[in-house]
Amino acid sequence: MKRRILSLLLAVCTAVSLLALPAGAATSGTVTFSDVSDRDTAMAVESLRLMGVLDGYGDGTFRPGTSLTRAQFCKMAVYAMNGEDELGRYSTVTVFPDVRPSYWASSYINMAAKGKGIIAGYADGQFHPDRTVTVGQAVTILLRLLGYKDENLGGIWPQSYMAEAASIGMTDGVSTNAYAALTRAQAARLFLNLLRADTVEGGAYAATLGTVVDNVMLVSSTAKAPDGRENGLETAGGNIYQLASGKTSNGMLNGYKGTMVLDKQGKALTFVPDAVGSSKVITLSVAKATEITDITGTRYTLTSDTATYYNGKETTWGDTYSWLNAGASVTLYLGAAGNVEYVFVGGGSTASAAVVVYEDHSAAGFDSLVGTGTAYTIYKNGVKASSADLRKYDVATYSAVTNTIRVCDTRISGYYEACSPNANEPSKVTVLGHEFDVLSTAMESLSAFKPGDQITLLLTEDNQVAGAVKPGTGGASGNAVGIVKSASAGSASVDLLCGIHVEGKANISDTTAAQLQGQLARVSSTKDGLNVSSLTGGVGGNLDVNAKTLGGQRLADNVMIFRRDGGALTSVSLSQLTSGIISKSQISYARTNWAGEVDLIVLGSSDSSTVYYGRAIVQTSDDTRTLAVEYGNGQRSEAIRTDSEVSHGAYIYMGVKGGQITSLGTLTRLAGVSNSAWSGDGAVTVAGRTYTVSDNVVCYNRTTGTWMTLSAAHAYAKEANLYVRDGVVRVIEVS
Repeated sequence: MKRRILSLLLAVCTAVSLLALPAGAATSGTVTFSDVSDRDTAMAVESLRLMGVLDGYGDGTFRPGTSLTRAQFCKMAVYAMNGEDELGRYSTVTVFPDVRPSYWASSYINMAAKGKGIIAGYADGQFHPDRTVTVGQAVTILLRLLGYKDENLGGIWPQSYMAEAASIGMTDGVSTNAYAALTRAQAARLFLNLLRADTVEGGAYAATLGTVVDNVMLVSSTAKAPDGRENGLETAGGNIYQLASGKTSNGMLNGYKGTMVLDKQGKALTFVPDAVGSSKVITLSVAKATEITDITGTRYTLTSDTATYYNGKETTWGDTYSWLNAGASVTLYLGAAGNVEYVFVGGGSTASAAVVVYEDHSAAGFDSLVGTGTAYTIYKNGVKASSADLRKYDVATYSAVTNTIRVCDTRISGYYEACSPNANEPSKVTVLGHEFDVLSTAMESLSAFKPGDQITLLLTEDNQVAGAVKPGTGGASGNAVGIVKSASAGSASVDLLCGIHVEGKANISDTTAAQLQGQLARVSSTKDGLNVSSLTGGVGGNLDVNAKTLGGQRLADNVMIFRRDGGALTSVSLSQLTSGIISKSQISYARTNWAGEVDLIVLGSSDSSTVYYGRAIVQTSDDTRTLAVEYGNGQRSEAIRTDSEVSHGAYIYMGVKGGQITSLGTLTRLAGVSNSAWSGDGAVTVAGRTYTVSDNVVCYNRTTGTWMTLSAAHAYAKEANLYVRDGVVRVIEVS
């Protein structure tokens, strides 16, 4: 197969006045352009740049608005046809009187006109090579590359060509004015559209350039390639392709589905991102098996089988969502119909470099991540921020996919267990029993430590090590917090809120283990094992759901809220809390972030009460009134003496511990909900709001006075009354 792709647009690198590059610029490392702000254009430029055929200027600009000449675009078209091997036979030919053999582009113009028939001159017989090429002329040339002829398109030029180009997506993102001058940005978009197009005979144009691997997800641009360089393109599934051009990707294409185009040696010529759908970066509020809710309350539906990239590997949403907590950055890839087709946990790309903030409110070093003069947006812990929100020992990375600086303040303190390949230049370190990847920018600070030391790791948003400091360093204390999944005397397993799992030997007793089970805890380690301790106290005061305050302090936009439910923790969003005021007695823990805003709340007392949901059973005898909760045929809580005025038969919740009522309330009623409103057995949508259905939901048949299963309730009646607490359906009534 001929070397077509390497020649594609090579003219751009050598054509006079098209590019102005310093020596070696074409093979430099990661490149971003300060004057390309449109994501689609940036993706097109990057896809072509990776081929080694398109680049910017020495001042870090691409100059997307600069126009191209007819000669420059003609040369690009010839290389796109892999016609460079035939240029010699046209070096002494004169086809147009104004294109003499001494003209720099004469061979390209002559071959394209006489040898390939893809271009023509003007009515005066001349080519006018230095005139600006128009959109219509450029589109015509590319359609002819696809095999289109005048007889296929009708006799009206340029209208017939423009109409056909529009119908096949060739002019997507390009001016529809056939007589407008073609700019560098538009040329990049046109040639990317060419790589996505089919030929007139059928079959992908990209397949004529080499071997193609379709429908792959690019997950990293910094994998170790076969030549040892860390510029390999890695796809979901673990395949790594060495770039034929030797360049390094800026990460702009990471997280996108598309086509990998390979040469004869199996090296990557380029990655062509798909044109359909769109991406959207959200800050997670609640993750469920069939639904994602962001901090604005917007909901996105998906399935448990939806492909998901998380912690360096491709998996499914069903295997991932339970690990995710509020505040996580999640990139959703939406299909043409708006459905979630792929989930990328993180800001849209894995980090290859990081900057540690060493002074409050300082963005020093950020230009090294994005390029001088580049406009970007800062997000800290998933929330839009500014340099004023930066604090010492924060870690910043850059996501080219979203053109955002991603700032994270996660710090892991513990016993330095192991490293590889050595302590002076470790690529991996183990703390809390977890092996962390180390960025090259962390080498200097990590080299001051060795296994056996106590250490605090400064982590990126995707849990890579960006730096290290000594424990107790002012402003850099460890802040690892997670949900205890299992605990017993001498061991513990914890899912940290930052998205990693730690487990191992722990310094806890039987009594402490029982108290920690399913609860939120702080985690660190020593040489003797994990230190796991309960979180209690913190900010005091009532939670005002409507005002979004706790004790008068504002809630953070990405506040994480957990509710103790029968002793275990479940994640809820603020929008799911139906109570206007939640008493401080029902808040066991609340924490503030760097801005003094409450970013973590645990609802429910810390007494591990058992919470019952069902029908109130009220009995009176003389001056004694007792209350129990019936939640199944023959199943009810103990009857407890009470002065409450709960009505017999009402649907309620009641917390009980040691024979005492610790919490009590009436469930919110949603009347006459049709079976058609349900999404499987796990969710139901009422008046535009989706409610989660508890795994332990109970169903009561009012007509027969008996309890039944959920499937039996659906079969019995076409609609039901739902009883809800904090956005979760707890009881269902049919009749």
